[in-house]
Amino acid sequence: MQNFSPQAASLAAISRHEISGSARLTLWLAAAVAAICGGLYGYDTGIISGALLLITQDFHLGSTAQELVASAILAGAVIGALGTGWLSERFGRRASVMVVTALFVTGAAACAMAPDVWTLIIARVYLGLGVGGSTQVVPMYISELAPAARRGRLVTLFNVAIGIGIFTANVIGFAARDAWGWRPMIAIAALPAACVFVAMFFLPKSPRWTAENEGLDAAIAQLTRVRTSHREIHREINKIHEASDGVADAHRGWRGLMQPWVRPALVAALGVAFFTQCGGLEMMIYYAPTFLSDAGFGHASALLASLGVSIVYLAMTVGGSMIVDHVGRRRLMLIMGPGSVLSLLGLGLMFAIHPDKGSVGSWMIIVFLLLFMMFNSGGIQVVGWLLGAEMFPLPMRGTATSLHAATLWGSDLLVTSTALSLVKLISLGGTMWFYAGVNLASVLFVFFLVPETRGASLEDIEAALHAGRFRPRRGDTAIVAR
Repeated sequence: MQNFSPQAASLAAISRHEISGSARLTLWLAAAVAAICGGLYGYDTGIISGALLLITQDFHLGSTAQELVASAILAGAVIGALGTGWLSERFGRRASVMVVTALFVTGAAACAMAPDVWTLIIARVYLGLGVGGSTQVVPMYISELAPAARRGRLVTLFNVAIGIGIFTANVIGFAARDAWGWRPMIAIAALPAACVFVAMFFLPKSPRWTAENEGLDAAIAQLTRVRTSHREIHREINKIHEASDGVADAHRGWRGLMQPWVRPALVAALGVAFFTQCGGLEMMIYYAPTFLSDAGFGHASALLASLGVSIVYLAMTVGGSMIVDHVGRRRLMLIMGPGSVLSLLGLGLMFAIHPDKGSVGSWMIIVFLLLFMMFNSGGIQVVGWLLGAEMFPLPMRGTATSLHAATLWGSDLLVTSTALSLVKLISLGGTMWFYAGVNLASVLFVFFLVPETRGASLEDIEAALHAGRFRPRRGDTAIVAR
């Protein structure tokens, strides 16, 4: 880290830097533009739901080949998540977002031009590098720009953008599949990615990365673009110094993650990441039309229901992002989690009894499916990406967020690549009951091992880890409580 002292960060020194009159707007704009990468992730993963039916017809795919096409992007995402950690530490968060968007542009084009199924699979692995990289660097970039009081709302813009991407993918999959075909459906994602690439040139760098790599004065210059008062900047820049001062090389990167005091954050963040993806939501997004078609719904009805799934996902992530800084991360998961369990139990029952098409039972399948999407996307899906961006100390944050994103994508890969095989093994109803058990386990995990981080600055969370106060408290009290 660049050498500076708290005295050097005096109010007089900071006052030499002029506060931007549009600081609040710049903060929201930076968060929103970066979050578009979440929309690209949502679109590129969600479009396969409608496109897979057309790809299967073109390339005559069996169930195993369908799983490979759907899950190839996830294999690339694991690699991209791990690789972008080093990139974001070496060249910065903003530069890494630009690399990620370049991968989105070229990956979408490669998928759209694939002449056969194996080329398509390879292209989707390449596209996955951008998808995984975005989930590592974008939430971290936004969290390091955001003040503590608004961090939850700003970081969860990424989740909202994912919902918009999935919704857009389902609208196109339902309305344009016959007129467009699957190739234009995939290629169109390159356009917003190119816009984000250009826009990032004009947005601020992460002040925390800048302080570590370019020095105090440069970090203050970045903060003046996104803060509204010199006193606020003074408090924040000195907290950054206190958290980073005297950090040994042994506390950085992968070696830093092995330190015992970091372990509670590692367990909490990675555990929630695992349950975020293994709870069944991604399976519903990818395979809802396939499951509903197998249950007797026509292709049009199945795709329309999938559109409803994406609408619920979007509505609940928007709602969750608006209340997460008030309700709290832990409490939101504990409120919504039991609803996910009950919804999947009901959905499994409906699939098990095989109701006749058009009967009350067939409509209950849709009701339970949408209820599950409501509880899951309004709870753990809102928080899963956020915790990885805010729980880890600065010296190993890039490495830790890589591991967090890789856990998310590895879990997603596990679910997506086994979903159809699991249905064959234990039936569609049995699969829903299996995932009900996973959601129950997630509620217990959060109750016993995940503390509340609402209202705490990134430096407060790091101090709580050092002091051994990083644990759940009665009444959902935040970990900053003394």
